[in-house]
Order: sequence, then structure tokens, then C-alpha cells
Amino acid sequence: QVRLVESGGGLVQAGGSLRLTCAASGRAFSPSAMAWFRQAPGKEREIAAGISWNDFITYYDDSVKGRFTISRDNAKNTVYLQMNSLKPEDTAVYYCATVLLGGAWTIKSVGSWGQGTQVTVSS
Repeated sequence: QVRLVESGGGLVQAGGSLRLTCAASGRAFSPSAMAWFRQAPGKEREIAAGISWNDFITYYDDSVKGRFTISRDNAKNTVYLQMNSLKPEDTAVYYCATVLLGGAWTIKSVGSWGQGTQVTVSS
């Protein structure tokens, strides 16, 4: 089992930026695709971005395309989410997750979850 710990959340004004970090420990990190999901109050958890184990493939939900960038450093067992031009609708708890081999970028393909980090964007 891999342990995931997110950090970097906080309160930011609309138009601002935040960088989320997910540190992984436990079993081998590099063979796993990784993703950032988010869950706003009263809404279902949804994917924001995903990245393959070798970072050749990235996926972004339409709502974050052009504003968010996912990246990873396998040597440091870390995945990042750079969030720019933040909007109030980006307010949510952001979760780091491993994605099972061959899985789609959906909740059903998640192997392990982090505990989440709160991102709040004020208008």
C-alpha cells in the first residue's frame, strides 16, 4: 500500500495561484499513474488532472484546461498540481490518488487516496 500526503492548499483570491504537492511513500511510486481529484461542498468527487507513470500522458478536465498543470518527479516520489488563474468554482478539497494500471481517469480506477487538502478561492 502507498501512503499519500497532500500539502499546499490554502486561501487565495480569484486570479491567484497555488501549487499542491503530493508526497508518496510505501510501495514503488514510479510505476503508478497519478491523479488529482477534487470535491466541492455538496458535489461528487471528480478528477481535475492525471499523469501517466512516465509523464508522457496527461489528462485535464475541461474545467481546468489551460489553467492547471500536473507534473511529477519520480526521483522524489512526488506529484504536483500547479493551479493558476484560480476561480471561486475551484474551491474544493483536493485529493491525490494513484490510478490503477490500464485504468481510465475515473474514481473507479483509483488505488489509494490521500487525506486531502482544502483550496478556497475568494471572489
